[in-house]
Amino acid sequence: MDPIIVLVVVGIVAVVLVAVYISIYNGIVTADNKCDNAWQTIDAQLQRRNDLIPNLVETVKGYAAHESGTLEAVTAARSAVASAPTPEAKMQASNVLTDTLKSLFAVAEAYPDLKANANFQQLQTDLADTEDRISYARMSFNDMVLEYNNAIETFPGSLVAGSRFRPREGFEAAETAREAPQVRF
Repeated sequence: MDPIIVLVVVGIVAVVLVAVYISIYNGIVTADNKCDNAWQTIDAQLQRRNDLIPNLVETVKGYAAHESGTLEAVTAARSAVASAPTPEAKMQASNVLTDTLKSLFAVAEAYPDLKANANFQQLQTDLADTEDRISYARMSFNDMVLEYNNAIETFPGSLVAGSRFRPREGFEAAETAREAPQVRF
């Protein structure tokens, strides 16, 4: 066999392998960036919720001043979300905040004047809209995490990912979200 043909074939195979490696690497980086972007969307919605909560708490205070324990719990949970250092900690704090907001709305049920207050109704609507956005953003984030984890854990991506890329954790619902609500008549 002619040595020039062998060199050309080896060169073509090397170029193809490098192109495949670059393509897989770029796919992994793109998936990683999509995860970051999806998390930033969640973070923006969590911030929107955190911005609404002080107004909601102040409105409730005007009607239910003696419910200070519930109001303090909401405020503390909001602060925990704002100060969480990692996405995982922010996810956990967000679940706690969701639970404390349920308590706040349960308190509001006991005050018909509060429930009829236009400001409270608008804040409640805005918060419900934000919760829907957070839910959608969490689903999107989990989809991106799945895509990324598949990219780094399946062959040949696992070879390219090596030890540089680590699996990510998706957003999990709080244990209380899995419990059936108690309905009493």
